[in-house]
Amino acid sequence: MQNRRASMTEHDQTLARQIIALMDLTSLNDSDDDAAIIALCHKALTPVGPVAAVCVYPQFVGLARRTLNALDAAQIQVATVCNFPSGSLPLTQVLQQVRESLLAGADEIDVVYPYPALLTGDRNSGRELVAACKALCGDQALLKVILETGELSPLLIRQASNDAIAAGADFIKTSTGKVKVNASAEAAEIMLQVIAAQGGHVGFKPAGGMRKLYDAAVYLWLAERLLGPSWISPRHLRFGASSLLDNTLRQIGLNREAATPEGY
Repeated sequence: MQNRRASMTEHDQTLARQIIALMDLTSLNDSDDDAAIIALCHKALTPVGPVAAVCVYPQFVGLARRTLNALDAAQIQVATVCNFPSGSLPLTQVLQQVRESLLAGADEIDVVYPYPALLTGDRNSGRELVAACKALCGDQALLKVILETGELSPLLIRQASNDAIAAGADFIKTSTGKVKVNASAEAAEIMLQVIAAQGGHVGFKPAGGMRKLYDAAVYLWLAERLLGPSWISPRHLRFGASSLLDNTLRQIGLNREAATPEGY
């Protein structure tokens, strides 16, 4: 029994390190302020290594970049959100958000796909938005497109995934974390199937609802099954979450503080 426990602990720690290195540590709360973002950046340097990115509201991009640089953590990317969370802002306003975020130092743009338009049968708005955002991002920043899969049928998830990739998305992402249903294995499998069918060049990001290590591991295993272990890297797979980091560290015995509630 002791050997089995030791083996399980070793496995958990290996898995935890892998998932933490793929994490977009996120704070998208109405109460966010400078102190909260600085604390988030410090938390991004974990006892088992840095996360892949921090994800903050656009007004905090510059602060996050400066803080990470001061911590000698320039390798941690700064992501932000645009057209968030409704997916219904005018295109001109979305593009202005993207421009300002890039000027502030954003490395990654997580833009909400206009899923309300898609629900009315309008596929062109999504294609236009993604193509326009990609034109602004160019090679300067990754464009991660949030489909809000909890609001879409399986058919629409597949359509939106195909359309977003065709229009230039670097990643497709499940959710804003602001609706009732966020990341799910069912939506993830559809999205990963589309990515695989299109050559595996686009990344995948589940977001919201992942509180513990094995919540995230489900998506890791799905990605490995459909795209292979060599596909797994921060360039292709991210986990968007707020409480996942604290709870994972606590689970493997590196954080004795109480588990934090899910906020994203």
